[in-house]
Amino acid sequence: MTQTFPIPSPADWRAEAEKALKGRPVEGLVHLDVDHLTTRPLYGRANATEAVFAPRGSDADGRAWDLRTQVEGDDPEAVNAAMLADLEGGAASVILSGAVLADSEPLGRALAGVALELAPVGLDAGLDGADAANALAVAAKGAPRAKLMFHLDPLTAFAAAGGSPRAIEDHVGLAANTAARHAGAYPEASFFLATGRAAHEAGGSAGQELGFAAASAATYLKAAVEAGLPIERALAGTVLGVSVDAEYFDSMAKVRALRLIWRSISRAFGHEAPARIEARSSRRMLAAKDAWPNLLRLTAAGFAGAVGGADAVVLDGFSRAIGRPDAFARRAARNTQLVLMEEAHIGRVADPAAGSWYLDHRTRDLAEAGWAEFQRIEREGGLVASLRGGGLQSRIVAARAAGKAALADGGGQMVGVTKFVDAEARPVAVETGAAAIADCGGDRCPPLPPIRWAEAFEDGARTSRSASGDQADLEVRAPKEASQ
Repeated sequence: MTQTFPIPSPADWRAEAEKALKGRPVEGLVHLDVDHLTTRPLYGRANATEAVFAPRGSDADGRAWDLRTQVEGDDPEAVNAAMLADLEGGAASVILSGAVLADSEPLGRALAGVALELAPVGLDAGLDGADAANALAVAAKGAPRAKLMFHLDPLTAFAAAGGSPRAIEDHVGLAANTAARHAGAYPEASFFLATGRAAHEAGGSAGQELGFAAASAATYLKAAVEAGLPIERALAGTVLGVSVDAEYFDSMAKVRALRLIWRSISRAFGHEAPARIEARSSRRMLAAKDAWPNLLRLTAAGFAGAVGGADAVVLDGFSRAIGRPDAFARRAARNTQLVLMEEAHIGRVADPAAGSWYLDHRTRDLAEAGWAEFQRIEREGGLVASLRGGGLQSRIVAARAAGKAALADGGGQMVGVTKFVDAEARPVAVETGAAAIADCGGDRCPPLPPIRWAEAFEDGARTSRSASGDQADLEVRAPKEASQ
């Protein structure tokens, strides 16, 4: 005997919801976020949007996604040992940063024993990206199958530091010329990283992050064409970056939304190309006083990046908020992804979020918010002009203030920070490393310094704002006041 169950209508749901709310209005369940987007309490056929199908376009050598690690260091031999340990331990690719990128000789020693045809190696060199890319090209010894990821991205470094050694247009042009120079020798290489990470880490909204990434991509593509790179090669050589955090539904939707935005951008340049997305874990979500709950946050971020369809996922060490992660922290980050991939099997479905009424709505909402921010930036003269004038920064400052207020008012919770606080948190070991000092003498803009939400609740910070935050607000307002 087959038993059927009644299908409740929205009216049936409303009646039950009103009963459960005991007189409070159902409309109180509707939430408005910083991007002025609404989240409803119920999604279904009655308010369904057009379905979104945004699967990842790549196959990472038989895996669902590329498990990418970060290795930082100044000593070539130590960096080499860390890279080999990560690759032998299950990583598929590596992002390098630190003094080893300064020249091809130390970088070559750091890459000893690494098969660049099999294990892609990328760079995180900020405003020194062009020099680091040249060093990597030399170290690769002209191998045409080397999978190099130059990750040229001077715009993010310029925005975060509030300046650059010379005019930022010169840095962007140098990045484009560097890409054009190495494109022939390394047909498998990618060149640019177009990301909104600077907006995210400064406390910006999802729409602001996506808009920054889109504007960054447009800037690099235009510069690449001017440098003589064919648009098809420039599109194929651009990697999109997105930050993922413990808010996994929004992080999933951001990855999918970025894919939709890229589709529109590539069409505008006349050659629709598949998006290549690198999802990196958020640093603003990390805690320093008790770093261990960061493992939970990073697991959620990795889940979101993989389920959202990122081509590569990069997780920080859980001790990142304290200092440079050591071997144990890197191993934990790597193994988190391995468990998600090989034990939870979350990559077996091409687009697991497809068909979810809520996630389809949220994906489209965030794509539209990101596109609206992109258009706003373009009306301000493009990303460089918007950053110089402080327009984008002023909007991010407002979003950051709203995020801080939500946590302070109890509208959000952080395990180990605002809830379930461990009074005797175990210490965490980190490696020592010198912090890079940015040279901002050639060009300036109001900075977007990174924040951590937990900082306001950690020792000594509850009743005072950080000096960097106060200064950032003052500098963002200065251009507007000066123009009046």
